[in-house]
Amino acid sequence: MNRLKDKVVLITGAGKGAGRVLAMAFAERGAVVAANDITPINVEQVVAEIVSHGGRAKAYIEDVAKKVGVQYLVNSVEEDFGGIDILVNHAAVEPHTSLLEMDEWDWHRTLDVNLTGTFLMIQSAARVMQGKGKGEILNIVAESSSGAAYLSSMAGLRVLSTSADLELSPHGIRVHTIENSADVVKVVMSALEAE
Repeated sequence: MNRLKDKVVLITGAGKGAGRVLAMAFAERGAVVAANDITPINVEQVVAEIVSHGGRAKAYIEDVAKKVGVQYLVNSVEEDFGGIDILVNHAAVEPHTSLLEMDEWDWHRTLDVNLTGTFLMIQSAARVMQGKGKGEILNIVAESSSGAAYLSSMAGLRVLSTSADLELSPHGIRVHTIENSADVVKVVMSALEAE
């Protein structure tokens, strides 16, 4: 039995990298993909490819670091597809600037997208999921040597995931930390099947 068929999956940062790979993988398994990114070009290509292969998908252009944008995104997906079954937080900023050269804007933008954006997405999507009494939230965490801001945001994301899972699991909502790797699809699908 395919437990992902017709499930609504909202993926942030779906225009490239693991987000794109996961969007295609969920679509191949029959899920409805709500693909989010901050710029239209890549995410619209992902959606067009899914649709051209007979899948269901729609692009949503919003900045996940902004509360109003997140609320609009989540409300739009709920209106279009009737809810959200799975949220994949993949959107991330990874500055390639050393600690001594980094300016304050880069530091804040990294934490705003990678950590605050994930918090806002969890909060808004979990409110929708709570109405159904179930849901899955997957936070993609990637290690790199990109420096203090990025690594700090990833460390914070791990703690946020653990805390959110403890708080939301009594409502039937599970929060998973997923290590980004070449086998990210396999890891994600294994986490979902374990539930």
